[in-house]
Amino acid sequence: MTVAYVLDDDPQVRAMVFHVLASAGYQAQVFSDSEPMLAKLESTPPEIVVLDLALGQSDAIEVIRQLATLEYRGKVLLISGHDETVLAEIQRIGERYQLAMLASLRKPFRAKDLIGRLMTSPNVLGAPVSAKAPRRTLVSLAEALDAGWLELWYQPKIDLRSFAVCGAEALLRARHPEHGIVSPAELLPPAGDPLHFPLSRFVVGRAITDWKRFADSGKSLKLAVNLPVCVINSPGFISLMRRDLPADSRFPGLIIEITEDEAIQDPMRLQEVAAQLKLLQVQISFDDFGTAYASVSRLLELSCVELKLDRSYVSQCSSDPLKHAVCQTMVDLAHRVGVVVCAEGIENPEDLRAVVRMGCDVAQGFLFARPMPPDAFVARFIARDDDFSAHFAFGSVAARAGNDG
Repeated sequence: MTVAYVLDDDPQVRAMVFHVLASAGYQAQVFSDSEPMLAKLESTPPEIVVLDLALGQSDAIEVIRQLATLEYRGKVLLISGHDETVLAEIQRIGERYQLAMLASLRKPFRAKDLIGRLMTSPNVLGAPVSAKAPRRTLVSLAEALDAGWLELWYQPKIDLRSFAVCGAEALLRARHPEHGIVSPAELLPPAGDPLHFPLSRFVVGRAITDWKRFADSGKSLKLAVNLPVCVINSPGFISLMRRDLPADSRFPGLIIEITEDEAIQDPMRLQEVAAQLKLLQVQISFDDFGTAYASVSRLLELSCVELKLDRSYVSQCSSDPLKHAVCQTMVDLAHRVGVVVCAEGIENPEDLRAVVRMGCDVAQGFLFARPMPPDAFVARFIARDDDFSAHFAFGSVAARAGNDG
């Protein structure tokens, strides 16, 4: 039987939540104080902790810190009578500590609301603030380049009008003979490292090879690659692109994703390079937009084609008024200057409907698919594209109808 802990200083709330959890098949245990619950959790971690915000001599933030220190891997559901802004703020704190936070519930709530929350997927953001860092498998990028271990995996980008696959982001992976698939976090060197140059040559070359394969399979997608500004601004980069880009009438161009914080380091130089790239059907996208607090007007002067709203704002934007307001503002500003907006980190239908209503143009996230090797991408999103579109068509129409009305 699945174990759940309830921490609330109100005996009536404890009793109600206990009975709801028990009726749903949970083995529920209730606590009025955090210390005994945390002691119990250390020896017998539950699948879920239902946590009130105010706890007499303690509060939810103190408990969240302790859960992170204990490396708790179960779900956390916040409940409170405080207003939505307080709930949302503490929800974000839990996410920053990398706890699996379910969408919070404001008291009073009904039994079916609680059951509904238990059925949803949690949200986790970034790295833990003070919890122990997970053990990493470090792999030498130079060795991976020389040994031919590097691959590009692809995550589809979805047009929010047709719900068809309109492109894909190429993401670096290494297939290590001992460690298996290795992520970029274990591969990428620090900013400015000379290894970024051969790595970028690999990324562009492999993306073009994979694009041709996708096109030959029936769909000429515009692919996006991630490159550092130190490479883009280097003297030989434009020549490299001229040499490597295909002279194929089917080629729709390439998108280069750069981070917002890198874009503002030398905007004049980047603006010149962006203009040169346009002549080659290569366009700039700002990735993780909203994380560096740069001037929006300065970024839009760089003639980007796309803003990718960072997942930290998109995730739970359907229930968090502040996140919703930030996303809507960015969408409106981008559209005023003709820039496409892509919402990253879509993981549940509620957030998908929210970004559709906001007017986002493109979406990307685990709700649609995780990154996958080229073989799997062809089988799932090129050979069966019509099936994929039909699966999401109803939600698209319903959300847009609500927006238009």
